[in-house]
Amino acid sequence: MQNLLFFVDRISTWVGQAFAWLIVVLTFLISWEVFARYALNAPNPWAFDLMIMMYGASFMMAGAYTLAKNGHVRGDVLYSFFPPRLQAGLDLLLYIVFFIPGVVALVWAGYTYAAESFAIREHSTLTANGPPLYPFKMVIPFAGALLLLQGFAEIVRCVICLRQGDWPPRERDVEEVDVDKLKASVHLEEGKAP
Repeated sequence: MQNLLFFVDRISTWVGQAFAWLIVVLTFLISWEVFARYALNAPNPWAFDLMIMMYGASFMMAGAYTLAKNGHVRGDVLYSFFPPRLQAGLDLLLYIVFFIPGVVALVWAGYTYAAESFAIREHSTLTANGPPLYPFKMVIPFAGALLLLQGFAEIVRCVICLRQGDWPPRERDVEEVDVDKLKASVHLEEGKAP
């Protein structure tokens, strides 16, 4: 079972990291647009639309990755003091009552929204001759389906924790800088003799 959970985590991680590269592309696009607008006096009317679409796609596709890494915001003030079984019970309840219905609604509505956009070959109306919107709108149901898959993996993790009394392991990823460890390393360096 753990291998299946890791497999779902790897899919979410791979997709999240692949779409994270859109931020680099977006940075270059914004830089080019600023240069073209002010230095060359030749702005691109479609650039703003494309920037919105790229940012939206990277944001939506990061949801499953963040869930796989247990990085979504929660009320950690109390939650972190609860024993693992209580945490798992609360998480399981919230996944069943709120998460699953909400994400299923996202996938359903996103699919309908994208299908209608594709049927009429919708283009942006923010600018004249705006870029097509239907490829961007197709990201919505795809992101929801990936989030739903990762959510089912998290539900399995909750059930395992309820049975065993401890959370199953997650694959390692880039970790945030621990402020206490950083302070300790700075104090160690200060304590060295010159």
